[in-house]
Amino acid sequence: MNLVRSLGSVGGLTLVSRVLALLRDSLQATYVGAGFASDAFLVAFRLPNMFRALFAEGAFSAAFIPMFNRKSAEGGGTPAGLAFAEQALSVLFPVLVIFTALLMIAAWPVTWALSGGFNDPSPQQFAFAVLLSRITLPYLFLISLVSLLGGILNSLDRYWVNAAAPILLNIAMIVGLWLFHGSDPYETARVQAIAVTVGGALQLGWLVIACRKAGVVLRLRLPRIDDDVRQLLRLIVPAAAGAGAVQVNLLVSTALAGRLLDPGAISYIYYADRLNQLPLGLIGIGLGTILLPTISRLLARGEERQAMETQNRGIELALLLTLPATVAFIVAAEPIVRGLFQHGAFTAEDSIRCGWALSAFSLGLPAYVLVKVLTPGFYAREDTKTPVRYATMSIGVNFVGNLILIPLIGHVGPPLATAVASLVNVALLYRTLGKRGHFTADAKLRHRLPRLALAALAMGVVLWLLDPLADPYLTGSLPVRFAALAVLVGGGVAVYVAACFAIGAFRLSELKALVARRRA
Repeated sequence: MNLVRSLGSVGGLTLVSRVLALLRDSLQATYVGAGFASDAFLVAFRLPNMFRALFAEGAFSAAFIPMFNRKSAEGGGTPAGLAFAEQALSVLFPVLVIFTALLMIAAWPVTWALSGGFNDPSPQQFAFAVLLSRITLPYLFLISLVSLLGGILNSLDRYWVNAAAPILLNIAMIVGLWLFHGSDPYETARVQAIAVTVGGALQLGWLVIACRKAGVVLRLRLPRIDDDVRQLLRLIVPAAAGAGAVQVNLLVSTALAGRLLDPGAISYIYYADRLNQLPLGLIGIGLGTILLPTISRLLARGEERQAMETQNRGIELALLLTLPATVAFIVAAEPIVRGLFQHGAFTAEDSIRCGWALSAFSLGLPAYVLVKVLTPGFYAREDTKTPVRYATMSIGVNFVGNLILIPLIGHVGPPLATAVASLVNVALLYRTLGKRGHFTADAKLRHRLPRLALAALAMGVVLWLLDPLADPYLTGSLPVRFAALAVLVGGGVAVYVAACFAIGAFRLSELKALVARRRA
C-alpha cells in the first residue's frame, strides 16, 4: 500500500472537514464569544465529541477492524466478515439505546462532572447547560453506529467515505450559526446544540448509503453474545482508554478549568485545542486509520518485516508534517488565533489568552500524532491492554499536572499538562514496541529525523520575523485577514520545504519517485 497516496485521499477530505471546522469555530467566536454561553455549549459538546474520538477514530475501530479482517481471511472472504459485523451490530444497538437514554436522564450529574460544576453559576445558567447536554447526547448513539459502518468500509479500503462523514457535521453546525444565530449568545448556543445532533443523523445516513453502494447491508438481529462478540468486547474496553487518553485528559482539564477558573477559560482551551487538532486530524488520525488495517493484513499474512517497514514510514511521514506545525503554533500562536477568531464577541484579550493555550498544547503535538501511529502496532496484534496501562498512567500525569499548574499559570496549565501526559504516553508505547521486537527505527528514519527538526527550526525563525509584518492585517476584513494568514503560513511552508532539501532531509530524486508512485 502507498501510505502517501492513501493519506492524500483521507487527508484531503479531512482537510476540507478541518477547514470547515475552523469556519464553524470562527462563526461561533463571532456570535457566542468566550463567556458562559460558550462554555456551556462546549461542555455539552465535549462528551459527544469524546465518543466520536473514542469510537469513530479509536476504540471500536481498533478492536473491530483486525477481527473483521481476520474473519474475512479465515472464513472465505468479505461475507464472513459481514456476518461478524451483523453479530456486533445486534449487541451494539440495544446497548447504545439504553446507554444514551440513561445519560439523558442523568444529564444533571453528567454536566456537573464534565464542568466541575462551573465556577459559581446561577441556577438558570446551570439549567441551561444541562439542557444543552440533553440536546447533544443523542449524537453518542448516532456516531457509534457510524463507527461500525466506517470500520467496515475502511477494511474494504474505502477510506474516503468515512473520512468525508465529519464534513456533514461541520456543514450542519455552520448552517445553524449562519442562518439561525440570534442576538443573544444563549439562543445561538442552543442552535449549535441542535445542529450537533442533526449533523450526527446526516453522518449516519451518508454511511448507510455508502455501505449499500458497496454491497454491504447489515440486518438487525436479536442480540446473541457468542465467542466472537465476547472477544470484541474484551478488546473494546481497554482500547477505549488506550486510544482515548488525549480525550480523557481534555475531559479532566475541562472539568478542572470550569471549576477552578473564571468563565471563558473553557472557551480559550477549546479554541486552542481546535487549532491543535487540525494537524492531528489531518496527519495522526489519517495515518492511524490507514495503518491499522494495513498492518493487521500484513501480520495476518506473516509479513512481519513489511509491517515494521510500514510503521517506520508512517512515523517518518507523521513527523515530516507535524514538526513544522508544532513550531508554527509555538512561534505564531497569537497571530494565528487573532486572524481566525478575533472579531465580533471575541476580543483582543481573548486572542492573547487563547494563543498562550495554543502554544502550550502544541508542545505535545508530535506526541499526540505518534500515539496514533504507534498504537496500531499493538491493536493489529489484538493487544489492547498494554496501551490502556500507559494511557492510565498518562491520565494520572495529566491530573496531577493540572492540580500543580492551574494555580501557577491559570488556563495555560491544562494544555501544558495534557502535552506532558501525551509525551509520557508515547515514550512508553515506543519503548514497549522496541522491547518486543515489533518496532526498530531503521537507518532512513534515523537519518531524517534530526534534519526535519532543523528544517522546522529554520521555519520558526522566519515566522518570528514575519509576525510583525502580518500583524496589522490580521484584524481587517475577512479577505484581508485570510490573505495575511496565507502569506504568513505559506512563507513558513516554503522555507520548511527549501530547508528540508538543503540539509538533506529529503532528496529531489525521492520526491520525483514519490510523485511517480502516486500517479501509478
